[in-house]
Amino acid sequence: MDKRVVIISASLRNDSNSKQLAEAFAKGAAAAGNETEVISLAGKRMGFCTGCLSCQKTFRCYMQDDAAVIAEKIKNADVVVFATPIYYYGISGQLKTLLDRCNPIFPQEYRFRDVYLLMAAADDNPHTTDKVITGFTGWTDCFPRCRLAGTVFAGGVTAPGDIRNHKALREAFEEGVHI
Repeated sequence: MDKRVVIISASLRNDSNSKQLAEAFAKGAAAAGNETEVISLAGKRMGFCTGCLSCQKTFRCYMQDDAAVIAEKIKNADVVVFATPIYYYGISGQLKTLLDRCNPIFPQEYRFRDVYLLMAAADDNPHTTDKVITGFTGWTDCFPRCRLAGTVFAGGVTAPGDIRNHKALREAFEEGVHI
């Protein structure tokens, strides 16, 4: 297979449920022979996009922080995976900040074609992800050569570690195996 897989864990909590989804996906992708890198946003310095759009001409953000480095890794990945807790029926703020800071990728030749979204939430209603996916596809729709290839949802997980033995861990692993 030999795909380069970049997995972004957007939770800032230790032992978070969404991070465990990210790690399960990584294990599946690695088991299938792919190169994986899990990047946690915890402790990263990321400024907010100022909307200056200079990146559309220079192909880089004027802010040289962790978001710029991560965006470059995303650009060069074959598969990109985002794992996020669901906050108020949306992605986490830190993930939204990163997605906004990926604006320099837009006018460039990016490598990724398949994007996955892994989500964890206290709410276990199957419709919990509806608005999350709608909002997230606003980002993927801006990259016409990519697609949202799959999603995994772990509902009913609140405290760090609640996801242990949850069926979503197996689903994330299987998604990783089949990229």
